[in-house]
Order: sequence, then structure tokens, then C-alpha cells
Amino acid sequence: MEVTPFTCVGDWHGAPVAPVGRREWEDIRQRPSLAELCRLIEAGNEELKRRLPVWTPHCSQFRNNHRSIADAERPLQRLMLDFDEKGHSMEILEKSRQLQEQGKWKILLVEESVRRGTHVLIALPEGMSAEEAQKRFSHDVGFQADAAVKDVSRCIYMVPMEHTLYMCQELFEVGEESIKNEEIRMMNEELNDKHKEEKNSSFPTSFKGTPYTDIIAEWFRRKGGEPVEGERNDKLFRLAVQLRCITDRNEAHLLEIMPRYGLSEEEMKNIIHSACITRYSGMSRFMESILRTLSAEPEAEEGAPEVSTFYIASESPPPMPPLKQCPPLIRLLLSNTPDIYCPAVAHAVFPALGAHLWRTYFPYIDNVLHEATFMNVLIAPTASGKSCINEPVNRIMADIRERDRANLQREKEWKKEVVSKGANKDKRGRPEGLVIQEIDPDMTNAAFVQRLADADGRFLYARMNEIDQFDALKTSAKSKAHFQIMCLAFDPGNTYGQVRVGLNSVCERVSIRFNWNASTTEHKGRSYFRSALTDGPISRINFCTIPERAIGSPMPVYGTYDAAFDEKLRPYIECLNRSQGIVRCRQAQQLATKLVGENADFARLSQSRVFENLSFRATVIAYLKAMVLYVAHGSKWDKSIERFVRWSLHYDLWCKMKYFGAQIEEEETQDLGKHKRPGPQNLLDLLPDEFTRDEAQEMRKRHRVVRGSLSLMLCNWKGRGYIEPVDTETPLAEGLQRFRKTPEYLKRKLEDT
Repeated sequence: MEVTPFTCVGDWHGAPVAPVGRREWEDIRQRPSLAELCRLIEAGNEELKRRLPVWTPHCSQFRNNHRSIADAERPLQRLMLDFDEKGHSMEILEKSRQLQEQGKWKILLVEESVRRGTHVLIALPEGMSAEEAQKRFSHDVGFQADAAVKDVSRCIYMVPMEHTLYMCQELFEVGEESIKNEEIRMMNEELNDKHKEEKNSSFPTSFKGTPYTDIIAEWFRRKGGEPVEGERNDKLFRLAVQLRCITDRNEAHLLEIMPRYGLSEEEMKNIIHSACITRYSGMSRFMESILRTLSAEPEAEEGAPEVSTFYIASESPPPMPPLKQCPPLIRLLLSNTPDIYCPAVAHAVFPALGAHLWRTYFPYIDNVLHEATFMNVLIAPTASGKSCINEPVNRIMADIRERDRANLQREKEWKKEVVSKGANKDKRGRPEGLVIQEIDPDMTNAAFVQRLADADGRFLYARMNEIDQFDALKTSAKSKAHFQIMCLAFDPGNTYGQVRVGLNSVCERVSIRFNWNASTTEHKGRSYFRSALTDGPISRINFCTIPERAIGSPMPVYGTYDAAFDEKLRPYIECLNRSQGIVRCRQAQQLATKLVGENADFARLSQSRVFENLSFRATVIAYLKAMVLYVAHGSKWDKSIERFVRWSLHYDLWCKMKYFGAQIEEEETQDLGKHKRPGPQNLLDLLPDEFTRDEAQEMRKRHRVVRGSLSLMLCNWKGRGYIEPVDTETPLAEGLQRFRKTPEYLKRKLEDT
């Protein structure tokens, strides 16, 4: 039985690290999501590296789970060596084992690193320093380890279990001798701490009860982890700027609480002094958010970081919030879903959830009433697991399918009765209440209209393995009927149908209420919507994706869907089924207003008309998700709904810009020969803090901004308070007129970073 944890693990670089034993450590290394992250990093996506979980082979416990030398409570006599050169792992393994057999070194672990270098964990010989051990082992093994020697607080990125080449049982054992030595060291540290406290008793160690160490750890977590060489000065400066408002700008106090990361005392003093004399003052929203998160107050949930539109121009979609921070219904629906599929399933469940709402209306911020209309397309590589949405949708649709079965039987019996009677005999009219919501899109237009009429205002629902199954709704008279249906389904108040003179023909005009899921590949998806890029379907559809798995990676394993799962889901479905009338939620409307403003800001700064146009309906879709979750949770608002909906919006926009942004831009500008990057960028951020009119024009040309004029853009930026003209004593030519970013804009960017 494991009593003492052998290491600490954090969710990502910079996250708090908690002590764990062998089982937890191995469970993390066996996660499919870890293998997928490593595959993407190895393929060149360096941005993802900071999202890898980490472990600390040199220490088994830190005070307050804060990874630092000062807080190392149980350091271990071990040294991790990092050999960056690829392709030599087996040679290093063989040589290491030979050295162990010769009694020269004790080898605890050999593994391939994320990018196929080699990690070797050795037991540090008694009396030998880490620097000396690294030098000697490198010489003995015949390969040079990374020059940076790992100290007690340095973490190691975790890798999948299949990267393991050798593992010794002693890796997981922390002996009594280590614990005794640790107790002695801790006693010495306590004496040193006491002396330090007596010396600096005038400086508090916490702010309103929250330790500064926790505040710093949370700041690093939100900013992508602790700094590495090359970014230390910049990152520590920004941290000092944030901390000065809760330390009275006391440079001596900051010098005491700020981490060093190898910088000298003089360098730290310069960084802190520069931070304290920077002109902007006051506590930033970002720091307020951190303090709320770390406080014990009920509103701590409000402190979670918000997803930003900067992800629109990123190569990777915005990461999904941790499940524990998602609304309870979403947590339940994803509880049996492998991590790699969670973002896709989180989007794909809404068409089925919305199908349960009947005669329920949600007033948007423009006072237009919307219903729970959701159309979802999953774009992912072949054999990537697009069927991941099936079982959650099956469970959501179970009650509707039960009623559909009964009504299908009633319809079948009626048709049989009609056929059995002669042409001149009286025939019973179509039965009332034949509500059949789930349909197969392979039907005639007349059958589709009849199903809508029978539904009496309820939503029809369909799930299609391929998006082109929608084409079955086309007729010879309406070559784009399927695209028309998509648009009419989203827009309130429009009608659709057919007029026929035959007595037995369907003659109905109905409002289209049709929720659906479909899947496709990237190539097929682009091809399918090519003829309707600017006609509206893309902006009305909610898109999601699945990252491509590495060749030979382990098969993702699903959880079990059983009666217990159904029982947990039942209360949410009942809340949806009971809802009727106009439903209002002040928090959802406030969120929608805020999101519209944020998107407008990004559109102004990026000058991307495509992004702006797509963001309008994407925000409506996000608002409808918020309202469905609000109703499903018993008309109760929770901060987790806002966090989830914000992420969902930016994920949807990321997919739209990635898969269709360039095509839409090309069609709108009629310039098919130019390549556009899928995501717009903030043009103002690309300009220096002070710039000329000519420089702004050059930036527009470089990024092929063709809509609007330079004057309109500058006027817009001035009107929004982003820039101001620079007064000069002598008149300048128009192109040399100078502008600068306003202090308010620079302050906001500083807070965001």
C-alpha cells in the first residue's frame, strides 16, 4: 500500500502541483488526450506544450502546492537529465543499463521526451552535487545533457506511457531515511523562516487573507505557466505590475515576495522599480478576478479566466473549460466521453436538447423572439470518431423516440385502413396528433412539409452521418431547397410549404422548426457549402471539430451509459419539456450584450468584415445555448453557464473562420488569387504605439484589407478611444500625420496580458 507520494503533478505548466502516488501518475500517462497533445506538439504545434501535465521528479511535496525552491517540503535525492538530441534514446538506454550493472549509477527511469529526445532520472549519489552528477553522467553515457541542471522545483512535461523505455520500482518509493533527512531540513527551514519573519515583520505575507504565493501561482497558471529563459524579465515585469496595487507599490515588499527564476538581486530590483514607476495605476480586472477565485467567498466562481477572441487567429481552437467548471448538464452529458471528443459533443448535444422545447420563446437583445433552433455540423478527418455524438444524443432523444414509435404505428394503421377501402367508400381523414419529431431526411418535400404540419409547432430532428444526406430534401423545382430550409429554420416568422390542387396532395404553409446534426470531412464540407458561402447557411450553423489522432495511438475508451445515467438526465429533460411561453433571463441578455460588444471591438481592430458578419448569428446561437441551459437547470443561472457559452461562441467562430473564412473573403472581394489567413488579426496591435498615416495604410495593404477606407478606419478608432492624433508644431503632409495609442487602450492591453 502506498503511504507516501513519490512526486507531485500539475494540470499544466504553472498550475499548482499536488502530491500523487503511482496509480494517479500512471493514469495520467495513459490518457488518450495526453497522447494526442504530444502528437500535435511533435508535429510542430509548440503552442500546445504549455497545456501538458507536469510532474516533479525531484520533490514529492510542496507547501501549499506551490512549486518553488522555497516551498519544497520534501525534496528527493534525484536528478533528471534531459538529452535533447533525437534518435538516440535506445543507445542512451542501453548505456545507462550497463552503467547500472557496473554499479556506477542507479537508474530510476528512462523515457522519450515529447519531441523524442531522452529523459533519464538517476538517484543522486550521496555527497555529490547535481551539477557534478550531470557532468559525470553525461561523460559516462557518451551524450551531453541539456546544460541547464534541473533544480528541486523544476517540472518535467509528462509523456504517454508508451514513451517509457525503462522504469524501476524504486522510482515510486520514498524511504524512511529520505523522510528523516527531510524533517531535519524542514526544522532548519523553520528557523530560517522565523528569522526572516522577525527581520521583515513589517511586510505581510498575504493580501486580505490570501497568501501572495497563491496569488502568484494563480497568475502564472492563467498566463501559460512559469517563465523560461528568454521570457523571464518580461513576464516578471508584468507580474510586478499586477502585484504593486496590492503591496502599496512598496519595492522592498515586492522584492521579498517576487520569485527570481535565476535572475540576480540587482536584476530583480530593476524590474520591480520599473514596474512601480509605470504610469498606469489601480487594480486591474484581471487581478480582481484572481483574488475572487482564491477567496473563500461564494462569488469565487466569477474569477475564472474568460476565453478571448485572440483565439480566432490561432492555429488551435480555444481550449474547453475543465469539466468541473462546466454547467451540471454538460458535465453529465460528457461524463462518459473521452477527452479528445468532449468539445465536439459539447456542441452537438444542443439540437437534441432544443427539440424538447415546445412553444417556448427567448427574446434576444434586439427584442426579436427566437426559439431553440440549433443546426450542428461536425467537421473532422475520416475515421476520427465522429460517432462520438451518437450515444449522448440517443439518451437525450429517448423520450421523443418513445412517443414517435406510438404515432408511427398509428399512422401505419391509418394508411393500411385507407388502402383497404375502395375508391368510392368514405375514408377516415388523417388522425389528429400524429407528432413524429425524428425524421429521416431521405423524404420528399411533401412528406417533410406534412411532418412539420403534424408536429404542431414542435421541432423536427434528424441526425445525418454525412452532410450531403440533406440533399434528399431537394426537388427539381428548387435546386437549393436544402440551403433555403437551413436559413428559414433559423429566422423567426418565415413560412415554407407547397400549394397543390389534388385532393390527396399535401397543401400546407408551415414555419420550419428543424434541428439537426450532420458530419463531414474538411474537404467535403468546403465543397458542399461552396455555392452558398455568402447566402447565409454557414452563419446560422454551429460548427465543431475533432483533432486528428496520431497514427497508432490508443483507442479512446468511452464510459458506460446505463439506467443510472438516464435517471440523472431525466430532471433536465423534464424541465425542458415543461417549459412554455416567453422565457427571460437577465444574465443571459447581459452576456449577449457583452459578447456583441467584444466581437464588435475585435471586428474594428481587425477590420475583418467576414468575422463581423459571422459573429452576429454566432452570438445568437450562443445566447440560445445559454437559455436552453438556463431552462434545463430549472430556470437557474449559474456562472458556469456564462463560462461555457463564452467558450462555445469563440470555438464556433474559430471553426467558421478556419474552414470558410478565406473562401468567404475571396468570394466577397472577387479576388480568388489571393490567399487569406483564416483568422483576422488586430491591426492596431500590429502597429507601433506611435505611427503615421502611411504606416497604417501599409499595414492595411499587407493584410489585404479592402473594405472601407483608411480614413474611416482611423476615424472609427479615434471615436472608440483607441488612438489620438499627435500634435506637432509644424503642419505635416497627410501621409506623415501621426497618431498614438491612447493610455486607456494601452492599459487595457496590459491588463489582458
